[in-house]
Amino acid sequence: MAVDVHTHLVPKGWPDLSVACGGDGWPWLRIDSERAAMIMVGETEFRPIGPQAWDPAVRRVDMDADGIEVQVVSPTPVFFGYDRPADQAVKLARIFNDLTLETLAGDDRFVPFCQVPLQDPDAACAELDRCREAGHAGVEIGNHVGDKDLDDAGIVAFLNHCAETGMPVLVHPWDMPGGPRLDRWMARWLTGMPAETHLSIIAMILGGAFDALPPYLRICFAHGGGSFAFWLGRLENAWHRRGDIVRGCSEHPPSHYLDRFFVDTVVFESAPLRLLVDTVGEDRVLVGSDYPYPLGERPVGEVVRKAGFLTADQQQKLLSGNALHFLGINAVSGGLDE
Repeated sequence: MAVDVHTHLVPKGWPDLSVACGGDGWPWLRIDSERAAMIMVGETEFRPIGPQAWDPAVRRVDMDADGIEVQVVSPTPVFFGYDRPADQAVKLARIFNDLTLETLAGDDRFVPFCQVPLQDPDAACAELDRCREAGHAGVEIGNHVGDKDLDDAGIVAFLNHCAETGMPVLVHPWDMPGGPRLDRWMARWLTGMPAETHLSIIAMILGGAFDALPPYLRICFAHGGGSFAFWLGRLENAWHRRGDIVRGCSEHPPSHYLDRFFVDTVVFESAPLRLLVDTVGEDRVLVGSDYPYPLGERPVGEVVRKAGFLTADQQQKLLSGNALHFLGINAVSGGLDE
């Protein structure tokens, strides 16, 4: 069995958000055919999608082909709405969270994660609670809200609520900086995403978030934790040599916090996967794919299955055991059970 903790969903249609939420320039879906659509932001084409994004039957076929028993299904970050007024973001989150449950229709091969209006921590906690009662099993959040990173007091309060209610958190980069040097070749996705995720882990360490949060918070950083594993040595060196500036609010060196978070396997090659396992540990790496988007891994989990340096026990941890720990569920005969 393998569990994929990093996949996305786009419903096939939603209400006119300018009416349902207020404001202008919301994402909408241009239907081009029965099997093709385009996510639009205003009048700009954002991303083409197909039935893998909205049809559970198509997803199950791909899962069977790749040997994936369970998918964690999260929103697509373009729908976070963190740049909107909080009251609009609350309405947006409710619409997409309810559509996610409607789309997945209680199929136990899919584990739905919700979104929240993270710019308003109280409203985010309230929406998390509503979604937990409705059937969501966790939450996906962006890696920042404007200039506020994950060590912001309000975001830390929300993460504490996630810990207290047992809801796992997937952190996904979004809203990367642009400009002439980054708007070519998908450079924002190729360099910005790893850098954004790296910065977010650093913020949780140096900003004191991990010190303020309980150790039982289950939080996973997408895309292998970005560039963090490669540059941990640089961070550790700076913490010791320039502690007057670098240490921030952290109580311990950066390496002390490696058992406080998970990372997924969206790194594509054996060498970076080995670095991840060597850096954060074999209990902290779990399969992710970024399905159904073209920059994701297919077949899902191939980088783990082909990694000759992993023992059979380590491989099974990465394929499913660590994911079950992250999700807070246990494997039982016939499937998954809480």
